[in-house]
Amino acid sequence: MTTRRQFIGTAAATAGLLTAPALLRAAEGPQTTTQYQVPERFMPKTVRVKQSFTAGEIHIVTGRHYLYYMLGEGQAIRYGVAVGAEGMNFRGSAVVGRKAEWPSWRPTQAMIEREPEKYGPLADGMEGGPNNPLGARALYLYRGGRDTAYRIHGTPQPWTIGRSVSSGCIRMVNDHVIDLYQRVPVGARVTVYS
Repeated sequence: MTTRRQFIGTAAATAGLLTAPALLRAAEGPQTTTQYQVPERFMPKTVRVKQSFTAGEIHIVTGRHYLYYMLGEGQAIRYGVAVGAEGMNFRGSAVVGRKAEWPSWRPTQAMIEREPEKYGPLADGMEGGPNNPLGARALYLYRGGRDTAYRIHGTPQPWTIGRSVSSGCIRMVNDHVIDLYQRVPVGARVTVYS
């Protein structure tokens, strides 16, 4: 099994792959928007990785805030991500058990108990849309055939990319998660390193 150190040590940036715009409109509140420029280091780009990685796999290095989608032949697309706050990250292996476009969202019971003022009023959930916490797309992580309640998903808060702020899910810029969503089939293997 590859360690985090081996994985990071093999990644070297090469030419950019995607032309997703750096300026994004993002909701800050119920009715306000702002322009936000994603730092260049978190924009998608093609990087070199170990030849042994299998095309179609996803590897996430939470300490570096990067998600790697393996292309094969020693290359991957690297995306910047936001990850869970300390102690809330998913770790280990999973598979993409299902996918959804503009998914609905409901806070977990643990989230409601941890922050009842924030999440209690949302206990019945939210329909999908631009202000939904899961953003434009979601990849649902399963382990042993069961939903882990962790997701790789978009976010209406792109300024969180590169930070450890979520309740454990992996957040991506909406344009970036749309690109990833189109590439990843249900059943794809996901490995998360701390």
